[in-house]
Amino acid sequence: MDGAEESVPEGIVAVTAGDPAGIGPEILPAALAAMEGRARLLAVGPANLAPAGIPIVASPTELPAGSGAAWLDSGSEGDVRAGRHRLGEVQASCGDAALRALRAAHDLAMVGEVAAVVTGPVNKAALHAAGARVEGQTELLSRWAGAERTEMIGFAGALRVMLATRHMPLRAAIDRITEEHVLDRLRLMSEALLGLGFEAPRLALAGLNPHAGEGGLLGSEESTVLAPAVARARAEGIEVCGPVSPDTVFSEGVRGLHDGILALYHDQAFIPLKLMGGGRGVTFVAGLPYLRFSPMHGTAFDIVGKRDGAGHPVADPGNLIEALEVACGVLSRREGARGPREQQER
Repeated sequence: MDGAEESVPEGIVAVTAGDPAGIGPEILPAALAAMEGRARLLAVGPANLAPAGIPIVASPTELPAGSGAAWLDSGSEGDVRAGRHRLGEVQASCGDAALRALRAAHDLAMVGEVAAVVTGPVNKAALHAAGARVEGQTELLSRWAGAERTEMIGFAGALRVMLATRHMPLRAAIDRITEEHVLDRLRLMSEALLGLGFEAPRLALAGLNPHAGEGGLLGSEESTVLAPAVARARAEGIEVCGPVSPDTVFSEGVRGLHDGILALYHDQAFIPLKLMGGGRGVTFVAGLPYLRFSPMHGTAFDIVGKRDGAGHPVADPGNLIEALEVACGVLSRREGARGPREQQER
């Protein structure tokens, strides 16, 4: 899971521009250029954000065979369409443009016209201002796809971490951690890693308390909730160990001892992922009917449009490039596994 294969995937990867007021449209041209000759890419967003030299198409079918990039106009309204939006600020029109691009890419993936989706960063406040009262893109895509069991997995080198709970207060997250819920997340992570090419995924479950409860001295959740979930998962044939002390399980993952780790709350997962990712972490959504990846950064309103002393943009496209490379690597492996005959029959 550490980058693209040398061969160019047959499938098209759609990449959304994200919020026009953020760094998504700023870093997208550099990412498209970096992937030249390595992928078939369809950027999706308002037409007036398309960089010079990228053809605007009405459908993915207009992309030529082999590598190349094009831009699909997803439409916009108000200031975005007129080019009068303000960088680095929450605006309903920008939230609307981000939503339209996301919906267009999702719809194409649902009918198989693109093989994977990489989503540019959006601003939750802008989405709310545009009428989408959701946590973020994961929840929107899950709703649109009718997928009831979805979850984020973060990739940072050899470290792959799934969330058992997402954006919620820590107290609410702890209340959400039940034996049934943990068992379901272990099942989902195993299924997801199998789909990504791991033949027999080795999972680990992080503990909740310091030292995984220290035999009950520092908390009882490990023995009453987590260990029973692990026992039931193992009885179903899932290879999983734990609960493992949270202060050691992630370093074990970095060393390759686990193919995937189930973390119990948001920061337990994302602190090690962002430390290890070095600005190159990638998220994947398990449970969707198509492949969806995303860089781990946000809209970065504080640096959008800024330049360094040499005149170069401060915003770094490296994380978006990494997400595209991971998506293309997965597609190449999947296409290789299908073989030439099955590819021709698609």
